[in-house]
Amino acid sequence: MSADRPTLPPVRLHSEAELARDALSAPLMARAAKLARWAERGVPVGVGGEILQEPLAAATEHLGLAADEDGPAYTAEAWQLAVDTGLVEIEEAPDDEDGTDLPDNAAAGTATPGEELGLLTSGSPQDILDIWLGGMETVLADAAAPDLADLADQLTQGGELDLDAIDWNPEEEAEMLDGILGNLYLLTALNERPDQDVPLPALAASMIVPDDMDEPTDDVLEEVSEAMMRLDDQFRVLEPIGLVAYKPVDEALIEELDEDGETVLPKDLRQAPVQGDPHRRAADGRGRLPLRPGPPHPARRLRRPRPDAGRGGARPGGR
Repeated sequence: MSADRPTLPPVRLHSEAELARDALSAPLMARAAKLARWAERGVPVGVGGEILQEPLAAATEHLGLAADEDGPAYTAEAWQLAVDTGLVEIEEAPDDEDGTDLPDNAAAGTATPGEELGLLTSGSPQDILDIWLGGMETVLADAAAPDLADLADQLTQGGELDLDAIDWNPEEEAEMLDGILGNLYLLTALNERPDQDVPLPALAASMIVPDDMDEPTDDVLEEVSEAMMRLDDQFRVLEPIGLVAYKPVDEALIEELDEDGETVLPKDLRQAPVQGDPHRRAADGRGRLPLRPGPPHPARRLRRPRPDAGRGGARPGGR
């Protein structure tokens, strides 16, 4: 084993049948399967399989999310997962012979249930886990993507997409997220109570605060605060697929962090009770903002986190 990859505590997985049941019960997966069955009569879709506005409203109603202000967004996410995992398949409409572009709300094809949908009921547990794994990888990619608001600003201004301008490196972002999940598992496994949530500030600090720093500086605390907000966004994306179980950061806290357009670490977080150095906050079970990972899966390879990465509260999955 390479010197930069530590030996992590072993994990004992549930049986494949139990893991498959957990995968099917993950909210995003369950909604995607329900929408795939709903598409039996054919659903008009846009380019790339995107569900159009009118069927989106019907799909949201079908999922029982019409009363939720975020219902359409949840439905669109579930639909996209169904497309990405093959639970629905897209038959593209014939090209217009005169070569004119279709309006934005025009159907570019029709979606119907895909072959993978049948595997959810008649396939083996491994078949189900393979489908879940494919969905998990797309969700991980979404979590590591840059802020859409930053991208929209660039495109609105008529310029070309410049990733350097938004301070985003896809490889570094994916590596950091991988490191965060590795730290989450490690902090949970070393905890006296593995079922206890890991505080979000402790998780971020474990990636940012140097081992030899007794007292974090204001700059380091600000970096931890910024990382917490990024992790809050990412864990909200990861939770519905079952990769983590997460209690989001309190909205009042987010407003305080964003006040005056600056990221400020609130006083109650700076003074959160801690035993030992910041890296032990999670292991000691103290702090704020709990987060925990969802059911474990066999396919993730945990890498050693970068020492300069990191905010939030969580624990790796399980029941």
